[in-house]
Amino acid sequence: MTGHTPRLRETLTRLPAYAAGRPPSGQSDLTPYKLSSNENPHPPLPGVLEAIATAAASTNRYPDPSASALVDALAERYDVPRDHIALGTGSVGLLQQVVQISAGPGDEVMFAWRSFEAYPIMTIISGATPVRVPLRADETHDLDAMAEAITERTRLIFICTPNNPTGTVVGQAELDRFLDRVPGDVLVIIDEAYVEFGRDPDAAEGIETYRNRPNVAVLRTFSKAYGLAALRVGFAIAHPEVARGLRQTAVPFGVSTIAQAAAIASLRAEEALLARVDTLVVERTRVEAALADQGWRVPPSQANFVWLRFGDRTADFLTACEGVNLAVRPYGEEGVRITIGEVEANDRFLAVVREFAPEPDAVDEG
Repeated sequence: MTGHTPRLRETLTRLPAYAAGRPPSGQSDLTPYKLSSNENPHPPLPGVLEAIATAAASTNRYPDPSASALVDALAERYDVPRDHIALGTGSVGLLQQVVQISAGPGDEVMFAWRSFEAYPIMTIISGATPVRVPLRADETHDLDAMAEAITERTRLIFICTPNNPTGTVVGQAELDRFLDRVPGDVLVIIDEAYVEFGRDPDAAEGIETYRNRPNVAVLRTFSKAYGLAALRVGFAIAHPEVARGLRQTAVPFGVSTIAQAAAIASLRAEEALLARVDTLVVERTRVEAALADQGWRVPPSQANFVWLRFGDRTADFLTACEGVNLAVRPYGEEGVRITIGEVEANDRFLAVVREFAPEPDAVDEG
């Protein structure tokens, strides 16, 4: 036996690691709260646990590889043809497939930055080049700058709205202007993982936008508003050629029987879903108002989280949160994302962050 090890791709040395939200550190006897992963604090919707229990009885069998019943339910819910739908292991699974079908070595994949951290990871894995276009000072997409950054090598553009981690949205009018400037052979993905939490009447509507633009597709997930984060099921709505490519690159049997059953049951519980989301939006509004009263300039969030910039005080803020058994999500010293959770969790966060509030009339960096 020689001392050699398998030769792996050089790309791995340049690959940023995906940093999942960590659980609370347990430094306190207080009830732990995890506000670091944008999870829904509510239990599954009515009928979902029963559907999961029924589906679990057949776990010795492979799932329906085409998930026909879920595709039918989604086609009816969104009034789209069945062959315009592709399923995946959460929207992030579909995100990886999108890059696989559109970009490779020598190609460019564009997205705003900061935005969803999986974008550069999946791009680099494919061998393509990530192109990061900085957000505006107000934490929104700079679509004019993104349009100017398009080259003959651009193959794929991600638009995350509401944007993770800043919570800001792209307006429909500005999206339309941007898309008018994008070449028709460049695929544009509107990533709407948090769209159910949006209340801005001027925000872009991904599915309506896709209907008349063959190079536009939409990603959505059951992980956030629907509360199925552990089951990993998302879907894409795209025109047939793109949807077919996504199905071709899907992991066989990737969406389990349990996930399919839970997603269908969740779609049937739309009234309860809307009520649940409304409670989280009310709580988000309360948290944002409290932060404003403390002196913070908070980007108007249309998601289930808020975004604050602490700069060189980030480590101290994280330590303070850990000291009260609270987990939040830092992005280096760029900012901290805090999920809207249970009322008690939000109150505890507000008590901690008050100690870091900017001085009155000071120049605020976040």
